[in-house]
Amino acid sequence: MKKEECFYLGKIVSKYSFKGELLIKLDTDEPGLYENLDAMFIDLRNNLVPFFIESSQLHKSDLLRVRFEDVDNEPDADALIKCDVYLPLEFLPKLEGNKFYFHEVIGFKVEDINYGTVGTIVSINDSTAQALFEIDRDGIEILIPMNDEFINKIDRVNKTVFVETPDGLIDLYLEE
Repeated sequence: MKKEECFYLGKIVSKYSFKGELLIKLDTDEPGLYENLDAMFIDLRNNLVPFFIESSQLHKSDLLRVRFEDVDNEPDADALIKCDVYLPLEFLPKLEGNKFYFHEVIGFKVEDINYGTVGTIVSINDSTAQALFEIDRDGIEILIPMNDEFINKIDRVNKTVFVETPDGLIDLYLEE
């Protein structure tokens, strides 16, 4: 399993008991969806290694208390602390309407209501306070904030994001 085929679920933050149980801080708005998993992938030295789950339960809202098969003592549990946890993309709940996962819209066209065809989304920049669509328009990079007010519609069938950006935003990138 490659990282590109997975999504980040959370990080193992601490031990819970002397018997190898661990606490995973979940990076999700809906922790209950991940309470009864059979397995998950743990990033060990940049390799995703499958770990099978013996038991798990939610602990204090966004923590998942997990006992993995074959992790039954403190040294084994210690070795996993601070490791990232992943699941295959097919475990993501389906989103509808104008909600989407960042990976889902890569390659989608962007159409502006006033401007017309803007270009193709090549990536999402979420390292800033406001996440941005990074759009390629014939070799020119155009950045559009991923603001609910700008996004009119996500057309998954035709792989198009319809936006309505403020006047002049797109022109800023195209003026010589």
